[in-house]
Amino acid sequence: MGKGEFELIGWIKEQFEVPEGILGIGDDCAVMPQRDGLETLVTTDMLVDGIHFLMEDIDPYSLGWKSAAVNLSDIAGMGGKLVGTFLSIALPKNIHDGFTEEFIRGYKDISDRFNCPLLGGDTTAAKDRLCINVTVLGSCGAGQSLKRSGARPGDLVCVTGTLGDSAAGLKLVLERQSDGCGSPEAPDTERILVDRHYRPMPRIAEGLRLAATTGVNACMDISDGIGSDLRHILEASGVTARVDVRSLPLSAELRDLCARRGWDPAELALSGGEDYELLFTCRPGTPVSIPHTVIGEILAAPEGSETAGPVIIWEGTDKDFTGFRHF
Repeated sequence: MGKGEFELIGWIKEQFEVPEGILGIGDDCAVMPQRDGLETLVTTDMLVDGIHFLMEDIDPYSLGWKSAAVNLSDIAGMGGKLVGTFLSIALPKNIHDGFTEEFIRGYKDISDRFNCPLLGGDTTAAKDRLCINVTVLGSCGAGQSLKRSGARPGDLVCVTGTLGDSAAGLKLVLERQSDGCGSPEAPDTERILVDRHYRPMPRIAEGLRLAATTGVNACMDISDGIGSDLRHILEASGVTARVDVRSLPLSAELRDLCARRGWDPAELALSGGEDYELLFTCRPGTPVSIPHTVIGEILAAPEGSETAGPVIIWEGTDKDFTGFRHF
């Protein structure tokens, strides 16, 4: 293909001149000003069978839930309020009506949970695999959206929730697919982690609180793992960072599973992705009113580092973590 995922995105961005006052490609959402002192947030994402989910494993309700959730999370990462969604879906001929009904039920349940109605979309046929595209509209006060470009030296690097649960759930799914055992009865720990992979919970309320807190400088949701997503903030802000791997918030379920399976919890937490928690930076002493964990600190970029790309110093390990990339 020639270009990696982020190199391709960067090249596409260079092809278009964005009007002044509009934030285009490069954050969780595009940001467009309105006349009444608000900004419109727009995000879109695609899920493809065999890439983002496995039709033979995920139930249709969970797929509907996840399709909406991962997109709602982008609005959370900008600190915005939800307005509505648009759903486009390409259906292969072997999809039965029961699947579609359960998919929409899952999509509706999480939409109702956050009072975010489906406003439109499109349906079409697909040759061999299901493809889903969701667009979400949000809003925030003018100049109040949280961006990746605000991190400053001395900021604390923080995350909400726990990390690595979704990656562990996916790893369990792939293992049982590879050994041909389908979806057997699993221990409670394994079912919880698979459920966290298939039914993530976007942090909408937390994003709104962060956006209203003076001293919170940068934010995004965690979709590709800290090893990748923190680098987006560093690159946009022109800084570097250190992360203490020993301080990562890990769930009891993840610790238990990794101990039994011999897996590296740090690898899952930093490179796995799809946690859909919030990664943010703030000034020390900022009165952050949501549960969170400090995992590191933003540092000034060393001289001449512009050509080397964003650097993360990992403390407590001799590994480097890069996060997930599609290609």
